[in-house]
Amino acid sequence: MTIRYVAVSILLLGGLAAAQSSLEPNPSVASVEAERPTLVIPAGTKVPISLKQAISTKTAKEGDPVYAETAFPFVLNDRIAIPAGTYIQGKITRVERGGHVKGRAQLLIHFTSMIYPTGYTVMLGGSVDNAPGSEKATVKDSEGTIKQDSDTGRKAKDVAGAASTGAIIGSIAGGGKGAGIGAGVGGVAGMAIALLSRGSDVRLEVGTSIEMEIQREVAVDPIRIVAASPPK
Repeated sequence: MTIRYVAVSILLLGGLAAAQSSLEPNPSVASVEAERPTLVIPAGTKVPISLKQAISTKTAKEGDPVYAETAFPFVLNDRIAIPAGTYIQGKITRVERGGHVKGRAQLLIHFTSMIYPTGYTVMLGGSVDNAPGSEKATVKDSEGTIKQDSDTGRKAKDVAGAASTGAIIGSIAGGGKGAGIGAGVGGVAGMAIALLSRGSDVRLEVGTSIEMEIQREVAVDPIRIVAASPPK
């Protein structure tokens, strides 16, 4: 009985020792992880991207996703840190349509992650620094708000056009006096139309060029950036 008890105890102690050793971290693995090289993309880095979907302040809502793609590789320390074709994901954080009398349409986008061609995903904080692909909108502040250009000239042209049309109709109906009355009526009508119509919306077409600014440094694993070569 005693011999059997001693044998069972030895087996139990051996099992516990093996389990404990298996739970302890492997120093060699920890050393490899510590020595693994990293690339740190500094804050303020600007990356050219292109939109993969159209965005308009007429239909967009806060929280809507934004999808883009890097247009050119970003190189850091003689290594590609962000290859061309890397997907950039973000969301719309503010939308404002143009007002009837004043206030221009505005759009604010924040970028939240990068998805490399290998599938490696990195979280980031990014904003719009410039929107060179948008002809009628510009970036107005440090947040990256895209603001529609002023419609004042267009509305003034609409009023003038309405007045001119009214003058022509009035002159046909009642000579010179009629032309003056027609111009006044047309001008009033044109002003009413201008006041009732909204300002133009910010619209970014598919493929619009945007310059993204990375707001805080991002550490990436260079090994996971590059796809493994297929076996021969």
